[in-house]
Amino acid sequence: MFAEAADAANAVRAQLQHDSAAMRALGTQIRKLNPRAVITCARGSSDHAATYAKYLIETHARVLTASAAPSVSSVYGIAQEVRGCLFLAISQSGRSPDLLASVASAKASGATILALCNSADSPLMAAADFAIELHAGPEQSVAATKSYLASLAAIARLVASWTEDALLGSALEQLPDLMEQSWAMDWSAALDELASAENLYVIGRGLGLGAAQEVALKCKETCGIHAEAFSSAELRHGPYTLLKKGFPALLLAQADATRPGIEALAMELGRRGVPVLLAGGNAAGTALLPTIASAPELAPILLVQSAYRMIASLAIRRGLDPDRPPHLNKITETV
Repeated sequence: MFAEAADAANAVRAQLQHDSAAMRALGTQIRKLNPRAVITCARGSSDHAATYAKYLIETHARVLTASAAPSVSSVYGIAQEVRGCLFLAISQSGRSPDLLASVASAKASGATILALCNSADSPLMAAADFAIELHAGPEQSVAATKSYLASLAAIARLVASWTEDALLGSALEQLPDLMEQSWAMDWSAALDELASAENLYVIGRGLGLGAAQEVALKCKETCGIHAEAFSSAELRHGPYTLLKKGFPALLLAQADATRPGIEALAMELGRRGVPVLLAGGNAAGTALLPTIASAPELAPILLVQSAYRMIASLAIRRGLDPDRPPHLNKITETV
């Protein structure tokens, strides 16, 4: 896990060096399609990438984006009306039966299928109308890292091309170098706080919510921590009451309209005696985790890159093997 997460910058660099003309052409095709909605379909870490896609598409392309439940097609056998929609399927392996069933159902109903996948010869890529290969290379650890970050980079490239956003496109050119800097960030303050933690909330909002979901999942599967992800707004609808001394909160912020709220929440929790770890913001009474300044659209990629290094080290400190979490397999084929 450690080595693969460290290699994520090279994976994104390889992706950026491939398919530039194809990506521009894809942006033109989607503008012509003018989808009435985007439907995402994914599981696990790929579904967290879909959360990022939702916020990036809705804030930049202004097209409603929602997540499909694969079981509607694969278990219930229901064909939904998705004509005129862009169906965005995200997967590392492209082989999960429920994902493929959802794609087949959406295609039969008239949706345009766009696949993001790390396996060029997968059934998912073969079934898609358009496909983006992640170029993350082989990944052996059960916990996906570089393929997840490559998914986020591919989504950002897609949106930049679709919306002809020159600023986002320019920021993407600097992303691999920024990822290398993020990998070097010292989050040892989090190690000290989380070494004996049984519970953890990981909190983000907007573009950063998917990053919070991903960090929480990795803390569960590699570190054995009962970690849950929340929007900073949703946290106040009940979960807020559980936070206390001995129940830490990791807050992830990006430099956009959501950051003041994240910082205010961090200070509020700190005053209550909650151990608060804050990355991407500044608030009194919290342990600040260092970050790299970037375009807010790309900050979630950098935050997760830094978190991966911390989590891989945390797992070992807790006496666990981050590469082989118990009871899990690299490819999960749900139906």
